[in-house]
Amino acid sequence: MRLMAIALMAMVASAAGARTKGPPVPPTVIGSPIDCVQLHSIRQTNVIDDSNIDFVMNGNKFYRNTLPNSCPGLGFEQAFSYQTSMSQLCSVDIITVVRNGGGGPRIGASCGLGKFTPIAPPAKK
Repeated sequence: MRLMAIALMAMVASAAGARTKGPPVPPTVIGSPIDCVQLHSIRQTNVIDDSNIDFVMNGNKFYRNTLPNSCPGLGFEQAFSYQTSMSQLCSVDIITVVRNGGGGPRIGASCGLGKFTPIAPPAKK
């Protein structure tokens, strides 16, 4: 069975601020990177910029995925989709930027994921 999920992120003040104030503040790494996360455990995703996505998991766990290459438009659009035939999202999987605009969503750049690095919860602003 093929699973398809679309993660659409609302632009929030903290994400917009991260884009306009330069590179994101590096997170506090609290463990070794892993290759995959369970799809059913993903509660939310937060696009930081064209190269970084934070995955908020059930149980208040956080993972930073740093893409091996910049993904054009990801930081601006704040939205992506992915397809997988497994119950996991892994570092070998590809995300596709979802471009929002007149006429509805359109497909943007496709980019590979990196490993999922456990991080401390981001500081509340």
